Amino acid sequence: MAVVHIDNLAPGMVLSRNVCDRSGRMLLPTGAELTDKHFSIFRMWGVLEVEIVGEGIAEDAEVPQHEEVDPELLRQARAEVERLFVHNDPEHPAVKELLRLCTERRAASAS
Repeated sequence: MAVVHIDNLAPGMVLSRNVCDRSGRMLLPTGAELTDKHFSIFRMWGVLEVEIVGEGIAEDAEVPQHEEVDPELLRQARAEVERLFVHNDPEHPAVKELLRLCTERRAASAS
């Protein structure tokens, strides 16, 4: 079993645990084989990670895209993006993912 970020999922992977939304509603059961359609459903419902069957699945595949970006630029980008999202719940999975993506893009464009 491995917890995998939705950006690192591939069609054909099999769930080792039920996938539920924030309110606990089951979206997909254990044992379901993932398809491309499931990935958009996960994003729509704010699911960022799922548990899949398999040993040795490298979470190293989730290397942040901002790896070569200067940490100071990344810090400044995060501060700017947080100001834009000040009226949102930063703990909501969808908002958290938007913050991450916007920060990476802003930092990359500034470098």
